[in-house]
Amino acid sequence: MTETIPPNAATGSETAEKPARRAFLKTTGLSTLGAYVGMTIPFEANLMALAQGMSEEDIMQGKDGLILMNDRPLNAETPAHLLDDDVTPYKYFFVRNNGLVPDTALNMNAEGWTLTVDGEVDTPLELTLADLKEKFEVITRRLVIECGGNGRAYFNPGASGNQWTTGAVGCADWTGVRLSDVLNAAGVKDSAVYTGHFGNDPHLSGDAEKEAISRGVPIEKAMAEGGMIAWDMNGEPIPAVHGFPLRVINPGYPGSASQKFLTRIWVRDKVHDGAKMTGYSYRLPAYPVAPGTEVPEEDMVIMTEMPVKSLITFPQSGAETPAGQATEIRGHAWAGSGDIAAVDVSIDFGQTWIAARLEPAINKFAWQRFRADVTLPQAGYYEVWARATDMNGVAQPPVVPGWNPRGYGNNMQHRIALIAT
Repeated sequence: MTETIPPNAATGSETAEKPARRAFLKTTGLSTLGAYVGMTIPFEANLMALAQGMSEEDIMQGKDGLILMNDRPLNAETPAHLLDDDVTPYKYFFVRNNGLVPDTALNMNAEGWTLTVDGEVDTPLELTLADLKEKFEVITRRLVIECGGNGRAYFNPGASGNQWTTGAVGCADWTGVRLSDVLNAAGVKDSAVYTGHFGNDPHLSGDAEKEAISRGVPIEKAMAEGGMIAWDMNGEPIPAVHGFPLRVINPGYPGSASQKFLTRIWVRDKVHDGAKMTGYSYRLPAYPVAPGTEVPEEDMVIMTEMPVKSLITFPQSGAETPAGQATEIRGHAWAGSGDIAAVDVSIDFGQTWIAARLEPAINKFAWQRFRADVTLPQAGYYEVWARATDMNGVAQPPVVPGWNPRGYGNNMQHRIALIAT
């Protein structure tokens, strides 16, 4: 299911109607989320089960202009033009859940919350939020989180799952502690191979014995620069749909490696085999395959570093601009390696390229702003393409790369339409 919020909401502008609309949402019943997103939502009973006693509009309170991809679990993406901020605000940050949002998050109640760190460590830890804040250096980092399936909608033949286009990505300021500092405090043994992450989000079935998701990363990644255990997003407690009160963040890897509602880090002596770590989940073929190929499970390998990517955030696709006058094109670029070398744009379908001005990242794994001035020579239809290149010389391809059964890792060049008048 894919429905779009009405155009007046998608602009992101503040209008006189919004306070009244918000008041309406706070005082109405079952249909309020449908009113909020401008559509009728099927399976409202499921959403009420998800809400677990809270009014459903509170689950997405403050979100604006997102495209609802799925209601169970709740998933929504952001149109490209709403991602123009250097720091993605909460209202425009995409939503990707695998299970239900837990009561602790819905009620924003972290009383008694603990994080367990155990397994292949010398000293197992049980840490409260106060322990994390008092015993470790507190840092703030601007980090990109992107769903591994971002761009799935463009695979042919299609792949199952949410049909994300370009908006399952955001770059926020996260506050917390270094993941490596916590692991070092526990004393990681030489036998450590992988982490396994666990949260308290209920499985969609309601079966308490099942995990909604439990993924992990190689121990080398967990100990590397960028990894965090965060409790704040953009200076406020992490909102319910983004993992309150704690989430681990492993930037440069698929967003599924940044577990929400974090309760445990299990250091393992083998590759983690939790929910959505095996089979076809977040896995790619070990060798190139033709589109539509049935790939045996044993030939699938875990998706790790995300590919280089860019997104044009201004102007909005379909905008009109005067012919013969310079028009600013801007957006962001990022890569799983954390480093961007260049961004180029084209107005002639990739025949020639214009070097964009690239701003430095505020820290590793933050996205980088690019800007370019283009002049459309005469009236008519044009496409603007963007191509980022990472520090290893790897650039975005013009077409969907490497078909795979679940539609992961699409980093084709982003393009928008412009009408010269």
